[in-house]
Amino acid sequence: MAKIDRAARVQLLAETDAAFWTQGVVVAGMDEAGRGPLIGNVVAACVVMPPEPLLIWVDDSKKLSEKRREMVYEEIMEKALYVGVGQATPEEIDRMNILEATRKAMREAASQVPAEVFLIDAVTKLGLNGQEIPMIKGDANSYNIAAASIVAKVTRDRQMAEMDKLYPAYGLKRNKGYGTPEHIAALKALGPCPEHRRSFIRNFCP
Repeated sequence: MAKIDRAARVQLLAETDAAFWTQGVVVAGMDEAGRGPLIGNVVAACVVMPPEPLLIWVDDSKKLSEKRREMVYEEIMEKALYVGVGQATPEEIDRMNILEATRKAMREAASQVPAEVFLIDAVTKLGLNGQEIPMIKGDANSYNIAAASIVAKVTRDRQMAEMDKLYPAYGLKRNKGYGTPEHIAALKALGPCPEHRRSFIRNFCP
C-alpha cells in the first residue's frame, strides 16, 4: 500500500478521536485480544494517543502482519500518553465466563489511564470512571482503539510465544492458542496443560 494511502487511512481512522481532541477531552481507546483461543489469558489494553503525530501504520491489528504489528507496537509504546494493560487468567475465564473475564481485564487496563472518555470495542457495562462509548468494529473506526488492539494483540502473542517454549507440542507460537487442527490433535493426544481453559476444551478433552 502506498504511503499516501496509509496517510489517508490513518486520517480517516482518527476522525472519531478528533471530535474529542478538538474539545480538549482526554480520550482513550480500549480493545482486547484472546477471547476465542483455547489457552492463556484474555488481554485488554487501554491507550491514549496524542493528536499528533499520527502514526501512519496504526490500524486494526488484524489488518497488519505480525512483523508490522511488532514494529507499530514499539512506536505506540514510545509515543502514547498512557498505556494500561489488564488480563484475566484461564481460571478466571472458566469461573466467570469469557465476557465477564474480558470486562475484568478491561477495567484493570482502564484503571491505569486517567481518561475522561473511553472508546471501547463492542464491550458494554464496564462501570468505568468516565464516559463509556461502545463501538462496533471500533478497531476499524477509531485511532485510539486501533492502537489498543495492537498493544493487546502483541502482548498476548508474546505470551503465546513464551508458552510455546514450555509446551511445544501444541504449536502455540504458530496458532496463538486458537483451535487449529494441530492444536486440537495435540489436546486429544496429550490432554491439556495447566494454562488451557477447561470450559473451552470440553469437546476435545472429556
